[in-house]
Amino acid sequence: MKLFQQMLVAGASLSLLAPIAAQASDVVNLEEMNSYGRSQKKSSKLDSNTFINEVSEDIATLNGRIDGLESKQNDFEAGAFSSTTSMDGKAIFWIGAIEGINDVDDNEDGLNTDEPSDSVQTGYTYTMNLNTSFTGDDNLYVRLKAGENGGAWSSKPAGYHIHTKDTNDEFRVDKIWYTFPIGDNITAFAGPRIENYYMYVTPSIYKPGALKAFKLGGNSNFGASTDVGFGLKYEADNGFAIASNVVDKNADAANSGFFQDDSVSKWDTQIAYTQPRYHLSLTVSNAQNWTSQLYNATALGENTATDSMGYAARAYWMPEETGTAMPEISVGYDTKVWDDAAAGTVDEADSWMVGLTWKDIRQPDDRIGIAFTQPLKATSIAGGGDTNEVDPLLWEVYYSWKQNDSVTITPAIFGGSDSFQADDDTFGAVVTTAFKF
Repeated sequence: MKLFQQMLVAGASLSLLAPIAAQASDVVNLEEMNSYGRSQKKSSKLDSNTFINEVSEDIATLNGRIDGLESKQNDFEAGAFSSTTSMDGKAIFWIGAIEGINDVDDNEDGLNTDEPSDSVQTGYTYTMNLNTSFTGDDNLYVRLKAGENGGAWSSKPAGYHIHTKDTNDEFRVDKIWYTFPIGDNITAFAGPRIENYYMYVTPSIYKPGALKAFKLGGNSNFGASTDVGFGLKYEADNGFAIASNVVDKNADAANSGFFQDDSVSKWDTQIAYTQPRYHLSLTVSNAQNWTSQLYNATALGENTATDSMGYAARAYWMPEETGTAMPEISVGYDTKVWDDAAAGTVDEADSWMVGLTWKDIRQPDDRIGIAFTQPLKATSIAGGGDTNEVDPLLWEVYYSWKQNDSVTITPAIFGGSDSFQADDDTFGAVVTTAFKF
């Protein structure tokens, strides 16, 4: 093709391509694309010095926090017994007086001159609870306790304070036992210092404010049982439960042992049915040489050092809501029978208790308590005859409130008539302060 013809063809081609190029420029501008690409490359570059400085500051902060946590952990572990053991404690102080308590001859020696004073007296207990689990399901429980109190607070039943524990200020092992599961519903108990009622389903929700006589729905049949023992408790998912255990105070004695003629033993079996708002139970006690019913018994009712069968019926009910005029109600009835009672001595006795509790009345977690009990009194004499028992009575009224999560203050008044023997009339007032930690 001649040069002139080639120029004509090139010109025509350019004229045809011009509109297409113009249209393409509206869609993509190559220079803008290149400029955008260069800007992205610049923006994605890291300033290594700035990055290292910022990260170093964050790492230093984290290291400081970790060091602080490790220090706290070391402090905690230094005061811990082991990773499997937890501890909580309680210190309780009380001060008060009981008018007429020095006229109560609870030693039955015919003398009142050596009896407790009715002047203002104090008392205290200090308790530490240690719980250790080795498998996550078992528990080794140890309670250490010390206490001291004026004589009025040891007078049974009219003055015995709910927290009385006189150890002459010595710190002692008060309770120790081991529990472990057997299957899904059975718990086994064994130990050198068990308390048999700890193995029950709770028989009463009334919490005494002054006197131990009101504990467990009336403390006639249960009493105190801390010593060598073992037992089992079965709890079904529907609220039914049965528990059985035995305690022998002479099992670790030098010249005695378990189930001997001189054993001071008690075998309890409880059948219970508990729902969220009510409870029913019956506990049967076979006792040998047992006398701890004296926490809530008259002089005749305690009938010392003989074998007996005891029956304790318990029930409680609680309203659907607290903070109302309707109280929680706890009731108890105890009866004891001595089959081998000698002629002229008591062979039957009974007692009862009623406790009312109002919660959250003035402020959250406060409570008002009112309770009445008839101490275990003689109702029958072997071989016939009159018991000459009047109707003994003990009562208490208290208000308890939490000063904070750890401190509870409980002022109470209490009294009784013919509670141990005829004309044993008492009236007392006490303020109890509990510190929990």
